[in-house]
Amino acid sequence: MSEYSIAAYDVSQRVKTYDADMELMHPNRSKMVQIGLELLPFPKTTALRAIDLGIGTGYFTEGFLTKFPHSRVLGIDGAPAMIELAKARLKSSKSRVEFVIGDFRKLRELASDAGMADIVFSAYALHHLSRADKETVLRQVVELLVPGGWFINADLIVADSPELESRLQQIRIAGIVERAGGADSRFADSTSTRQFLEDLELKEADQPLTLDEDLALLRNSGLKNVSAFWLEYRELVSGGQKMTERPGRETQCNK
Repeated sequence: MSEYSIAAYDVSQRVKTYDADMELMHPNRSKMVQIGLELLPFPKTTALRAIDLGIGTGYFTEGFLTKFPHSRVLGIDGAPAMIELAKARLKSSKSRVEFVIGDFRKLRELASDAGMADIVFSAYALHHLSRADKETVLRQVVELLVPGGWFINADLIVADSPELESRLQQIRIAGIVERAGGADSRFADSTSTRQFLEDLELKEADQPLTLDEDLALLRNSGLKNVSAFWLEYRELVSGGQKMTERPGRETQCNK
């Protein structure tokens, strides 16, 4: 995350309402995490090593540890206030989670003692990075993955054209207003909702890419089997797998 994004999330009022706001603004979050977990081709009894980029309130990590109860997670976030919420959510799993406060653009440094990871996952975090920073982070992700390891990202994208982006934003805003049901002054109508979102995205330095740009970055980082596994409007579950090459044979997966 950028310095601006980290600062935006290390504010008590923002953190206090984060999960409730996510339910209003991103009702597909649960489905996206579920899809990301379904993609992982490991027995539930496997003791996996995972890294959560931008652990936030621990939502993705909670789902991961529920599905893979013998696994461990290194949770990285730049905002101490978010880490505290994650610790509270993951209290029953605290022996299986290591928290690190830091800017995950320095992933290699922050994860230097964690060893290689079977999985790196992230949710609603990488769109805060510039294209160049995202590329740098993805290359570090691939370095940290074991051969056959997976990267899963649940995040936002932007439409290819301003006209389509405008229409998708209209759909997004109408949904938020409907779900809020007049109970939240920030989302009382389309005008207030649009203003809130514009201010929030500016404060958090949002820089989402298009679908094609997102997938191209994943491929260029060294991942294979890259795909958009799920897409609805501006929300995407994408990812890929680190492969290994064996002399005299085609590139293939170890797992």
